[in-house]
Amino acid sequence: MSVRTCIPWPDKRLRTAAAPVSEVTDETHKIWADMVDTMEAMPGVGLAAVQIGVMQRLAVVDASDNRGEAILMANPEIIDASAILREHPEASPNLPGFSARLKRPRGVSVRFLNAEGVVEQRELIGLWSTSVQHQIDHLNGKMFFDHLSKVKRDMLLRKARKS
Repeated sequence: MSVRTCIPWPDKRLRTAAAPVSEVTDETHKIWADMVDTMEAMPGVGLAAVQIGVMQRLAVVDASDNRGEAILMANPEIIDASAILREHPEASPNLPGFSARLKRPRGVSVRFLNAEGVVEQRELIGLWSTSVQHQIDHLNGKMFFDHLSKVKRDMLLRKARKS
């Protein structure tokens, strides 16, 4: 498979919701494999297809210590979230060199089509949870900085435009 280029912010595709996947195909598996390779090359703990310019609701997440445990997801959706929040720094290869500390639910229950095309539900905690929430945001046309206050978001974007 291959490492793909992440599209740079402010590309309009990063602000566009991805299309649902009707079925898992050989092409879906090829895209997932490229996404895993791209995620590993960054290195990162997740990637949404939108980030590489593929406008399909596909995501990969691997927050394991040893790597190689990526969860491949089509049409991921959060169906339940913990009331307990966890703060963690977040960034995006689409806006390299910038990050922010965000608070998100510590755990989530996520439903998706797995690699076999079967609906699966998983409970994810900690960095796994943060990453899947981050990827779903990308699939919905949102960036991590959209969770910041207007003042902090404007400061970050002003710096990004100057770089």
